[in-house]
Amino acid sequence: MSSRVSILDNGRGMSDAELESAMRLGDRNPLEVRSLHDLGRFGMGLKTASLSQCRRLTVASIKEGVESCLRWDLDELAADPGGGWLLFEGPAHGSDSFINVPVQQKSGTLVLWEVMDRIVTPAYTSDNFHDLIDSVQSHLAMVFHRLLQGPRPKLTLFLNGRPIAPWDPFMAGHPAKPWASPITNHSTEYGVVSVQCHVLPHQDTLSGAEFKVSAGPNGWTAQQGFYVYRNERLLVAGGWLGLGTPRPWNREETHRLARIRLDIPNTADADWKIDIRKSKARPPVSLRPWLTLLAENTRERARRVFAYRGAPTPAKGNDPIEQAWRVDHLKSGIRYRIQETHPSVAAVLESAKSHASLIRSMLRVIEETVPVQRIWLDTVENKETPRTSFEGEPNAAVIEVARVLFDDLVERKGLSIEEARRSMARTEPFQKYPALVATLGNNK
Repeated sequence: MSSRVSILDNGRGMSDAELESAMRLGDRNPLEVRSLHDLGRFGMGLKTASLSQCRRLTVASIKEGVESCLRWDLDELAADPGGGWLLFEGPAHGSDSFINVPVQQKSGTLVLWEVMDRIVTPAYTSDNFHDLIDSVQSHLAMVFHRLLQGPRPKLTLFLNGRPIAPWDPFMAGHPAKPWASPITNHSTEYGVVSVQCHVLPHQDTLSGAEFKVSAGPNGWTAQQGFYVYRNERLLVAGGWLGLGTPRPWNREETHRLARIRLDIPNTADADWKIDIRKSKARPPVSLRPWLTLLAENTRERARRVFAYRGAPTPAKGNDPIEQAWRVDHLKSGIRYRIQETHPSVAAVLESAKSHASLIRSMLRVIEETVPVQRIWLDTVENKETPRTSFEGEPNAAVIEVARVLFDDLVERKGLSIEEARRSMARTEPFQKYPALVATLGNNK
């Protein structure tokens, strides 16, 4: 039980009176007018967050060269139940060496957690503790990412001496990102609420490392939805805030690329029902129609990118991509059809002549037996779409198929090598392999 956690800052520090106030439960009136940049509200965070993890909380602070130190110790309070809730001065016996603020600091505050019975439980190992360190790093990188990012960050965080890099849930600046809306503002009696909607890139347009990192601490599906910030500090990371018609939306795989940044002022806590943990928010009735409309648009855009695998990227000159499948929206429902104008399909039909009707019958059987439910179930269970476009296949497999189609374009249709390459470059899925397409016909 000798494990401990210490948090040290180089802020302005606290005097004796300020430290005693900070250590008192509920010392601040939540209705009191705050500074515009204040992140607190209830005067409970330091104490409740700490004592939910440990049985001994010690806080030492230096301000203008004067050091103060106070301690909550639940074991000592339990040993004297009639003595009341008393704050102790100074560190516990044997803990003096853990609360020393570096001598070079003229100001700052150190928070020390000891007797960590809620974390270090029976059978707890060092591996569990290292997993916890990784989880804490991911959480801090997400919650404070807007304060950590940029050439001149407002905040710098270190965990066991290593700097924490921000995790940007919106993938700002990524070249494959399909859409981000302008910032939209809505004035209220408590200040301005700002919203910016984002649709993230499809998995097919990301490297494996990018896809893993961008998923976030809880994964792609869980991280979709609204990101609610107050003074650039993240309060809510994902979810649809109870919005949706005719019933509240769930976090669904098809909308996992939708993320919406929402900023509220710190004067909005009561209207948004910000809880004491600052981890939940619920938009007021007056804003729900506006937010629902923005979310509906973002969700639909995200669904289209997800469903069409980012929509095949146009080749040079913005020529449309020849897609192998089309989607027909009929009164009877949605139908998936093989596109007969796709070069590979058209080549077979034109070459088949008297057998064309037989081939069309075969294509229709394929269309009518697309395993939609199986694909959907596998996608939900595996949290990713099934592989297509030769993903994971060796180059030889791609080359074999591409060369057959390329040769048909040259020999049967009479295209030149350059014309055939241009045709291949705008044919699904070969538009994803420009380097391979450029080598076709080199041996001719």
